[in-house]
Amino acid sequence: MATVELEGVEKEYPGGTRAVCGIDLCVADGELLVLVGPSGCGKSTVLRLIAGLEAISRGTLRIGGRVANDLSPQERNVAMVFQDYALYPHLTVRGNIEFPLRMRRMPRAERQQRVEETAGLLGIEGLLERLPQAISGGQRQRVAMGRALVRQPAVFLLDEPLSNLDAKLRTQVRAEIGQLQRRTGTTMIYVTHDQAEAMTLGDRVAVLQQGSIQQIGNPRDLYAAPTNVFVAGFIGTPPMNLLAAKLEAANDGLLVRVGGHSVRHIVAGASVDRLLPQVGAALTLGVRPEGWILLDATAADALDARAVQTEFLGHENLIYLESAGVAGCEPLRFVCRREGGASVDAGATVHARIAVGAARLFDAAGLALLDL
Repeated sequence: MATVELEGVEKEYPGGTRAVCGIDLCVADGELLVLVGPSGCGKSTVLRLIAGLEAISRGTLRIGGRVANDLSPQERNVAMVFQDYALYPHLTVRGNIEFPLRMRRMPRAERQQRVEETAGLLGIEGLLERLPQAISGGQRQRVAMGRALVRQPAVFLLDEPLSNLDAKLRTQVRAEIGQLQRRTGTTMIYVTHDQAEAMTLGDRVAVLQQGSIQQIGNPRDLYAAPTNVFVAGFIGTPPMNLLAAKLEAANDGLLVRVGGHSVRHIVAGASVDRLLPQVGAALTLGVRPEGWILLDATAADALDARAVQTEFLGHENLIYLESAGVAGCEPLRFVCRREGGASVDAGATVHARIAVGAARLFDAAGLALLDL
Protein backbone atom coordinates (compact mmCIF):
# COMPACT_ATOMS: atom_id res chain seq x y z
CA MET A 1 0.00 0.00 0.00
CA ALA A 2 1.09 3.56 -0.62
CA THR A 3 0.00 7.17 -0.91
CA VAL A 4 -0.38 8.76 -4.35
CA GLU A 5 0.30 12.49 -4.70
CA LEU A 6 -0.10 14.66 -7.80
CA GLU A 7 1.21 18.23 -7.68
CA GLY A 8 0.39 20.49 -10.62
CA VAL A 9 0.26 17.49 -12.96
CA GLU A 10 -0.45 18.34 -16.60
CA LYS A 11 -0.66 16.36 -19.81
CA GLU A 12 -0.32 18.15 -23.13
CA TYR A 13 -0.27 16.30 -26.43
CA PRO A 14 1.53 17.40 -29.61
CA GLY A 15 -0.48 20.18 -31.20
CA GLY A 16 -1.27 21.82 -27.87
CA THR A 17 -4.24 19.71 -26.73
CA ARG A 18 -4.30 19.72 -22.91
CA ALA A 19 -5.99 16.64 -21.46
CA VAL A 20 -5.02 17.31 -17.83
CA CYS A 21 -4.69 20.85 -16.49
CA GLY A 22 -2.77 21.25 -13.24
CA ILE A 23 -4.21 18.42 -11.11
CA ASP A 24 -3.45 18.60 -7.37
CA LEU A 25 -4.54 15.42 -5.61
CA CYS A 26 -3.50 13.31 -2.62
CA VAL A 27 -4.81 9.77 -2.21
CA ALA A 28 -4.22 8.40 1.29
CA ASP A 29 -2.76 4.99 2.01
CA GLY A 30 -5.61 2.46 1.92
CA GLU A 31 -8.15 4.94 0.49
CA LEU A 32 -10.59 4.23 -2.33
CA LEU A 33 -10.78 7.40 -4.40
CA VAL A 34 -13.11 7.66 -7.39
CA LEU A 35 -12.46 9.95 -10.37
CA VAL A 36 -15.77 10.76 -12.07
CA GLY A 37 -16.79 12.98 -14.93
CA PRO A 38 -18.21 12.97 -18.45
CA SER A 39 -16.43 11.34 -21.37
CA GLY A 40 -13.35 13.29 -22.41
CA CYS A 41 -12.85 15.06 -19.06
CA GLY A 42 -9.36 13.55 -18.53
CA LYS A 43 -10.07 10.99 -15.81
CA SER A 44 -8.64 7.99 -17.68
CA THR A 45 -5.62 10.07 -18.69
CA VAL A 46 -4.92 10.79 -15.00
CA LEU A 47 -5.00 7.04 -14.34
CA ARG A 48 -2.62 6.35 -17.22
CA LEU A 49 -0.23 9.03 -15.95
CA ILE A 50 -0.15 7.33 -12.54
CA ALA A 51 0.39 3.93 -14.16
CA GLY A 52 3.23 5.23 -16.34
CA LEU A 53 1.42 4.47 -19.61
CA GLU A 54 1.56 8.20 -20.47
CA ALA A 55 4.39 10.65 -19.78
CA ILE A 56 3.67 13.63 -17.53
CA SER A 57 4.18 16.95 -19.34
CA ARG A 58 4.53 19.06 -16.18
CA GLY A 59 4.18 18.57 -12.45
CA THR A 60 5.22 15.89 -9.97
CA LEU A 61 3.85 12.41 -9.22
CA ARG A 62 4.79 10.64 -5.99
CA ILE A 63 3.91 7.05 -5.11
CA GLY A 64 4.68 6.07 -1.55
CA GLY A 65 6.61 9.34 -1.12
CA ARG A 66 8.92 8.55 -4.05
CA VAL A 67 8.97 10.75 -7.16
CA ALA A 68 7.69 8.50 -9.94
CA ASN A 69 7.76 10.75 -13.02
CA ASP A 70 10.65 8.91 -14.63
CA LEU A 71 9.97 5.42 -13.25
CA SER A 72 8.89 2.71 -15.66
CA PRO A 73 5.45 1.11 -15.15
CA GLN A 74 7.16 -1.96 -13.67
CA GLU A 75 9.08 0.12 -11.15
CA ARG A 76 5.95 1.90 -9.85
CA ASN A 77 4.42 -1.28 -8.36
CA VAL A 78 0.93 -0.40 -9.55
CA ALA A 79 -1.61 -2.72 -11.18
CA MET A 80 -4.32 -1.66 -13.59
CA VAL A 81 -7.63 -3.20 -14.66
CA PHE A 82 -9.06 -1.93 -17.94
CA GLN A 83 -12.58 -1.62 -19.31
CA ASP A 84 -12.13 -4.71 -21.47
CA TYR A 85 -10.97 -7.79 -19.62
CA ALA A 86 -7.92 -8.38 -21.88
CA LEU A 87 -7.65 -12.03 -20.83
CA TYR A 88 -5.53 -14.51 -22.75
CA PRO A 89 -8.13 -16.78 -24.42
CA HIS A 90 -5.78 -19.79 -24.66
CA LEU A 91 -4.92 -19.74 -20.94
CA THR A 92 -7.12 -21.05 -18.15
CA VAL A 93 -8.28 -18.79 -15.34
CA ARG A 94 -5.31 -20.07 -13.32
CA GLY A 95 -2.93 -19.32 -16.18
CA ASN A 96 -4.29 -15.79 -16.60
CA ILE A 97 -3.99 -14.96 -12.92
CA GLU A 98 -0.48 -16.36 -12.53
CA PHE A 99 0.86 -14.86 -15.76
CA PRO A 100 2.44 -11.75 -14.16
CA LEU A 101 4.10 -13.98 -11.56
CA ARG A 102 5.56 -16.21 -14.28
CA MET A 103 6.99 -13.12 -15.94
CA ARG A 104 8.70 -12.32 -12.64
CA ARG A 105 10.12 -15.89 -12.62
CA MET A 106 8.55 -16.55 -9.22
CA PRO A 107 9.02 -20.15 -7.98
CA ARG A 108 6.14 -22.44 -8.91
CA ALA A 109 5.08 -23.27 -5.35
CA GLU A 110 4.83 -19.60 -4.43
CA ARG A 111 2.94 -18.84 -7.63
CA GLN A 112 0.36 -21.50 -6.90
CA GLN A 113 -0.09 -20.28 -3.34
CA ARG A 114 -0.62 -16.68 -4.49
CA VAL A 115 -3.10 -17.75 -7.17
CA GLU A 116 -5.12 -19.86 -4.72
CA GLU A 117 -5.22 -17.04 -2.16
CA THR A 118 -6.29 -14.48 -4.75
CA ALA A 119 -8.93 -16.74 -6.28
CA GLY A 120 -10.35 -17.40 -2.81
CA LEU A 121 -10.48 -13.67 -2.11
CA LEU A 122 -12.50 -13.12 -5.29
CA GLY A 123 -14.69 -16.22 -4.94
CA ILE A 124 -13.49 -17.82 -8.19
CA GLU A 125 -11.52 -20.73 -6.78
CA GLY A 126 -13.89 -23.17 -8.54
CA LEU A 127 -13.15 -21.67 -11.95
CA LEU A 128 -9.37 -22.00 -12.05
CA GLU A 129 -9.26 -24.74 -14.69
CA ARG A 130 -11.78 -23.14 -17.06
CA LEU A 131 -11.01 -21.06 -20.14
CA PRO A 132 -12.25 -17.44 -20.31
CA GLN A 133 -14.91 -18.25 -22.93
CA ALA A 134 -16.46 -20.76 -20.53
CA ILE A 135 -17.23 -18.22 -17.79
CA SER A 136 -19.58 -15.24 -17.49
CA GLY A 137 -18.76 -11.57 -17.96
CA GLY A 138 -18.77 -10.91 -14.22
CA GLN A 139 -16.46 -13.85 -13.62
CA ARG A 140 -14.09 -12.62 -16.35
CA GLN A 141 -13.95 -9.25 -14.64
CA ARG A 142 -13.01 -10.97 -11.37
CA VAL A 143 -10.26 -12.86 -13.21
CA ALA A 144 -8.91 -9.57 -14.60
CA MET A 145 -8.93 -8.14 -11.08
CA GLY A 146 -7.24 -11.28 -9.77
CA ARG A 147 -4.45 -10.96 -12.32
CA ALA A 148 -3.80 -7.44 -10.98
CA LEU A 149 -4.17 -8.28 -7.29
CA VAL A 150 -1.94 -11.36 -7.38
CA ARG A 151 1.05 -9.05 -7.82
CA GLN A 152 0.25 -7.46 -4.44
CA PRO A 153 0.61 -3.93 -5.86
CA ALA A 154 1.07 -0.80 -3.80
CA VAL A 155 -1.69 0.92 -5.80
CA PHE A 156 -4.65 -0.65 -7.64
CA LEU A 157 -6.01 1.32 -10.63
CA LEU A 158 -9.39 0.52 -12.18
CA ASP A 159 -10.48 2.16 -15.45
CA GLU A 160 -14.26 1.79 -15.87
CA PRO A 161 -14.08 -1.94 -15.06
CA LEU A 162 -17.86 -2.49 -15.00
CA SER A 163 -18.85 -0.83 -18.27
CA ASN A 164 -19.31 -4.12 -20.13
CA LEU A 165 -21.61 -5.67 -17.52
CA ASP A 166 -25.41 -5.49 -17.43
CA ALA A 167 -27.09 -3.33 -14.79
CA LYS A 168 -27.80 -6.09 -12.25
CA LEU A 169 -24.33 -7.61 -12.49
CA ARG A 170 -22.75 -4.17 -12.35
CA THR A 171 -24.43 -3.51 -9.01
CA GLN A 172 -23.25 -6.87 -7.65
CA VAL A 173 -19.64 -6.55 -8.77
CA ARG A 174 -19.53 -2.93 -7.57
CA ALA A 175 -20.41 -4.09 -4.06
CA GLU A 176 -17.77 -6.81 -4.30
CA ILE A 177 -15.09 -4.28 -5.27
CA GLY A 178 -15.92 -2.19 -2.21
CA GLN A 179 -15.76 -5.23 0.06
CA LEU A 180 -12.49 -6.33 -1.54
CA GLN A 181 -10.89 -2.95 -0.96
CA ARG A 182 -11.93 -2.98 2.70
CA ARG A 183 -10.54 -6.50 3.19
CA THR A 184 -7.21 -5.86 1.50
CA GLY A 185 -6.68 -2.23 2.54
CA THR A 186 -5.14 -1.57 -0.88
CA THR A 187 -4.96 2.01 -2.15
CA MET A 188 -7.44 2.12 -5.04
CA ILE A 189 -8.15 4.76 -7.67
CA TYR A 190 -11.31 4.00 -9.61
CA VAL A 191 -12.40 5.80 -12.79
CA THR A 192 -16.02 5.92 -13.94
CA HIS A 193 -18.43 8.17 -15.83
CA ASP A 194 -21.33 6.81 -13.74
CA GLN A 195 -21.94 9.16 -10.82
CA ALA A 196 -24.10 6.56 -9.02
CA GLU A 197 -21.10 4.20 -9.11
CA ALA A 198 -18.86 6.96 -7.78
CA MET A 199 -21.19 7.90 -4.93
CA THR A 200 -21.68 4.33 -3.71
CA LEU A 201 -18.04 3.24 -3.93
CA GLY A 202 -15.72 6.09 -3.03
CA ASP A 203 -14.36 7.11 0.35
CA ARG A 204 -13.87 10.37 -1.53
CA VAL A 205 -14.91 11.42 -5.01
CA ALA A 206 -13.11 13.84 -7.34
CA VAL A 207 -15.33 15.37 -10.03
CA LEU A 208 -13.44 16.28 -13.22
CA GLN A 209 -14.37 18.50 -16.14
CA GLN A 210 -12.12 19.59 -19.02
CA GLY A 211 -9.01 18.23 -17.34
CA SER A 212 -9.51 19.99 -14.00
CA ILE A 213 -10.87 18.90 -10.62
CA GLN A 214 -14.11 20.78 -9.95
CA GLN A 215 -14.64 19.44 -6.43
CA ILE A 216 -13.31 16.69 -4.22
CA GLY A 217 -14.89 15.36 -1.05
CA ASN A 218 -16.98 12.59 0.44
CA PRO A 219 -20.16 11.67 -1.48
CA ARG A 220 -22.48 13.30 1.06
CA ASP A 221 -20.73 16.69 0.78
CA LEU A 222 -20.72 16.58 -3.02
CA TYR A 223 -24.46 15.95 -3.06
CA ALA A 224 -25.44 18.41 -0.32
CA ALA A 225 -23.01 21.24 -1.07
CA PRO A 226 -21.83 21.34 -4.70
CA THR A 227 -19.30 24.11 -5.18
CA ASN A 228 -20.43 25.03 -8.67
CA VAL A 229 -23.17 24.56 -11.24
CA PHE A 230 -21.32 21.77 -13.05
CA VAL A 231 -21.07 19.56 -9.96
CA ALA A 232 -24.68 20.38 -9.02
CA GLY A 233 -25.89 19.27 -12.44
CA PHE A 234 -23.68 16.19 -12.63
CA ILE A 235 -24.09 14.62 -9.19
CA GLY A 236 -27.47 13.15 -8.33
CA THR A 237 -30.11 11.07 -10.14
CA PRO A 238 -32.02 13.07 -11.24
CA PRO A 239 -29.54 15.94 -10.90
CA MET A 240 -30.22 19.20 -9.11
CA ASN A 241 -32.83 21.43 -10.75
CA LEU A 242 -30.99 24.54 -12.01
CA LEU A 243 -33.20 27.56 -12.64
CA ALA A 244 -32.25 30.99 -13.95
CA ALA A 245 -32.86 33.45 -11.09
CA LYS A 246 -32.54 37.07 -10.03
CA LEU A 247 -32.41 38.82 -6.68
CA GLU A 248 -34.66 41.79 -6.04
CA ALA A 249 -34.78 44.18 -3.11
CA ALA A 250 -37.81 43.84 -0.83
CA ASN A 251 -38.98 45.72 2.24
CA ASP A 252 -37.82 42.98 4.62
CA GLY A 253 -34.70 41.86 2.79
CA LEU A 254 -34.22 40.26 -0.61
CA LEU A 255 -36.50 38.33 -2.92
CA VAL A 256 -35.52 35.51 -5.28
CA ARG A 257 -37.43 35.38 -8.56
CA VAL A 258 -37.36 32.58 -11.13
CA GLY A 259 -39.42 32.72 -14.30
CA GLY A 260 -41.37 35.68 -12.99
CA HIS A 261 -42.33 33.83 -9.80
CA SER A 262 -41.32 34.71 -6.24
CA VAL A 263 -39.88 31.52 -4.73
CA ARG A 264 -37.91 32.60 -1.68
CA HIS A 265 -37.68 35.48 0.78
CA ILE A 266 -34.31 36.06 2.41
CA VAL A 267 -34.92 37.88 5.68
CA ALA A 268 -32.54 40.48 7.11
CA GLY A 269 -29.19 39.36 8.42
CA ALA A 270 -25.72 38.38 7.28
CA SER A 271 -27.12 36.64 4.20
CA VAL A 272 -28.61 39.88 2.94
CA ASP A 273 -25.36 41.79 3.40
CA ARG A 274 -23.48 39.08 1.53
CA LEU A 275 -25.95 38.97 -1.35
CA LEU A 276 -26.56 42.69 -1.86
CA PRO A 277 -23.84 42.95 -4.55
CA GLN A 278 -25.71 40.24 -6.50
CA VAL A 279 -29.01 42.16 -6.76
CA GLY A 280 -30.01 42.35 -10.43
CA ALA A 281 -27.28 39.94 -11.58
CA ALA A 282 -28.04 36.75 -13.52
CA LEU A 283 -27.89 33.93 -10.96
CA THR A 284 -28.81 30.26 -10.79
CA LEU A 285 -31.04 28.71 -8.15
CA GLY A 286 -30.39 25.02 -7.50
CA VAL A 287 -32.93 22.73 -5.82
CA ARG A 288 -32.60 18.98 -5.38
CA PRO A 289 -35.72 17.01 -6.45
CA GLU A 290 -36.48 16.16 -2.81
CA GLY A 291 -36.21 19.85 -1.90
CA TRP A 292 -39.68 20.60 -3.32
CA ILE A 293 -42.73 20.32 -1.05
CA LEU A 294 -46.02 19.62 -2.85
CA LEU A 295 -49.02 21.30 -1.20
CA ASP A 296 -52.77 20.76 -1.58
CA ALA A 297 -53.42 24.50 -1.74
CA THR A 298 -51.48 27.51 -2.90
CA ALA A 299 -49.25 29.29 -0.39
CA ALA A 300 -46.68 32.05 -0.17
CA ASP A 301 -43.59 31.33 -2.27
CA ALA A 302 -45.38 28.37 -3.91
CA LEU A 303 -45.47 27.76 -7.66
CA ASP A 304 -48.60 26.56 -9.41
CA ALA A 305 -47.45 23.84 -11.77
CA ARG A 306 -48.79 21.04 -13.95
CA ALA A 307 -47.53 17.47 -13.74
CA VAL A 308 -46.18 16.69 -17.21
CA GLN A 309 -44.95 13.18 -16.44
CA THR A 310 -44.61 10.83 -13.47
CA GLU A 311 -42.21 7.93 -13.00
CA PHE A 312 -43.06 5.21 -10.49
CA LEU A 313 -39.89 3.64 -9.08
CA GLY A 314 -41.38 1.64 -6.22
CA HIS A 315 -39.66 3.29 -3.26
CA GLU A 316 -40.17 6.76 -4.74
CA ASN A 317 -41.90 8.70 -7.47
CA LEU A 318 -40.39 11.32 -9.75
CA ILE A 319 -42.81 14.03 -10.86
CA TYR A 320 -41.82 16.27 -13.77
CA LEU A 321 -43.50 19.68 -13.46
CA GLU A 322 -44.03 22.76 -15.58
CA SER A 323 -44.96 26.05 -13.95
CA ALA A 324 -47.87 28.22 -14.99
CA GLY A 325 -46.76 30.81 -17.52
CA VAL A 326 -46.01 34.40 -16.58
CA ALA A 327 -46.15 37.14 -19.22
CA GLY A 328 -42.75 37.63 -20.81
CA CYS A 329 -41.19 34.57 -19.09
CA GLU A 330 -40.61 30.99 -20.17
CA PRO A 331 -42.38 28.33 -18.03
CA LEU A 332 -40.16 26.66 -15.43
CA ARG A 333 -39.49 22.95 -15.83
CA PHE A 334 -38.28 20.96 -12.84
CA VAL A 335 -38.54 17.55 -11.19
CA CYS A 336 -39.49 16.69 -7.63
CA ARG A 337 -39.14 13.45 -5.69
CA ARG A 338 -41.80 11.96 -3.40
CA GLU A 339 -40.95 9.05 -1.15
CA GLY A 340 -43.11 5.93 -0.88
CA GLY A 341 -46.28 5.42 -2.89
CA ALA A 342 -47.46 9.04 -2.96
CA SER A 343 -47.82 10.15 -6.55
CA VAL A 344 -49.46 12.75 -8.77
CA ASP A 345 -51.39 11.98 -11.94
CA ALA A 346 -50.06 13.42 -15.18
CA GLY A 347 -51.97 16.58 -16.02
CA ALA A 348 -52.85 17.38 -12.41
CA THR A 349 -52.18 20.84 -10.97
CA VAL A 350 -49.93 21.02 -7.88
CA HIS A 351 -48.49 23.74 -5.67
CA ALA A 352 -44.72 23.41 -5.20
CA ARG A 353 -42.70 25.22 -2.56
CA ILE A 354 -39.00 24.97 -1.78
CA ALA A 355 -38.23 23.60 1.68
CA VAL A 356 -36.21 25.85 3.98
CA GLY A 357 -32.49 25.23 3.47
CA ALA A 358 -33.11 23.11 0.35
CA ALA A 359 -32.01 25.68 -2.26
CA ARG A 360 -28.52 26.70 -3.27
CA LEU A 361 -27.68 29.95 -5.04
CA PHE A 362 -24.89 30.23 -7.63
CA ASP A 363 -23.38 33.41 -9.06
CA ALA A 364 -23.04 34.38 -12.73
CA ALA A 365 -19.76 32.41 -12.96
CA GLY A 366 -21.51 29.29 -11.64
CA LEU A 367 -19.86 29.34 -8.20
CA ALA A 368 -21.89 28.60 -5.07
CA LEU A 369 -22.90 31.57 -2.95
CA LEU A 370 -24.92 30.09 -0.07
CA ASP A 371 -27.86 27.87 0.89
CA LEU A 372 -31.35 29.38 1.17
